[in-house]
Amino acid sequence: MVYPGVQSVTPLPGKRLRVTFAPGVSKVYDCKPLLRTEPFAPLRNGAFFANVRPAHGGYGVVWNDEVDLSESELWLHGKTERAVSPGRRNATGKSPNRPAGKRLQESVSP
Repeated sequence: MVYPGVQSVTPLPGKRLRVTFAPGVSKVYDCKPLLRTEPFAPLRNGAFFANVRPAHGGYGVVWNDEVDLSESELWLHGKTERAVSPGRRNATGKSPNRPAGKRLQESVSP
């Protein structure tokens, strides 16, 4: 099976990565389970973890010549981020389509 290529990667708090794939889909991948394994031990270092970048050709993400993750691992095990659609409330509970402080007026029948 062919998986979408990685366009960009951003390190997040909690040893997570936000990975954006070629079709524009963003997923969050949790690296914490990997930290228990010897090949991924360098990721425990915050500065090293923050040095992540997309692999050449979008075939995953890399930290150095020895530590990397494939695009298939990231695609299959990452959690898709949900975009806020029009009319829905964002994480703060505010509607993204209405200026702050404005209330909807209810129509009342006489």
